[in-house]
Amino acid sequence: MKRTEKTDKILVKYKQYLKLEKSLSDNTVDAYLTDLDKLLAYLTLENINILDVRLENLEDFSAGLHDIGIHPRSQARILSGIRSFYRFLIMEDYLKADPTELLESPQTGFKLPEVMTVEEIDLLIGSIDRSTKEGQRNRAILETLYSCGLRVSELCNLKLSELYFEEGFIKVEGNSGWFLFHRAPSRKSGSTSPTVT
Repeated sequence: MKRTEKTDKILVKYKQYLKLEKSLSDNTVDAYLTDLDKLLAYLTLENINILDVRLENLEDFSAGLHDIGIHPRSQARILSGIRSFYRFLIMEDYLKADPTELLESPQTGFKLPEVMTVEEIDLLIGSIDRSTKEGQRNRAILETLYSCGLRVSELCNLKLSELYFEEGFIKVEGNSGWFLFHRAPSRKSGSTSPTVT
């Protein structure tokens, strides 16, 4: 089934919706439409109108993505874009029921972040030239990140009023708005604390 004039009009309206109402960037809009094109190509081959899609059709499409070797994360992104499109069709009264409502995304797994070894951190901190003010600053930054386990954004947002030098801890606002108190332990015996200037 060839794409109908009605389908083309729907796609134009959807593009406007993404740009104007969702305020997405041109690149993001293009990514949504490119992913949607994959579904449209499948529907054309299967002779299915975009407004007649059923859950089984979407499950077959999803299985096809897996069969041609598309990574689970990419599959999940494509299906997320398709869900967005069908929510738009419901909102605009093209459809009464959402065929994506029970569509499952592939398991993408949870990838733990890669971390540096203690030896790598020692090597990094040891390579800093502490004879300059910049070197002292850089060492203080790395020591604080490492010893307190802070995110870079948390370190950047630290205020002097949140540093308790005599007590040996710092106060950090976490993601949930709670304040967390971090004690900065000595990394190894004989290590000297960086000078803050």
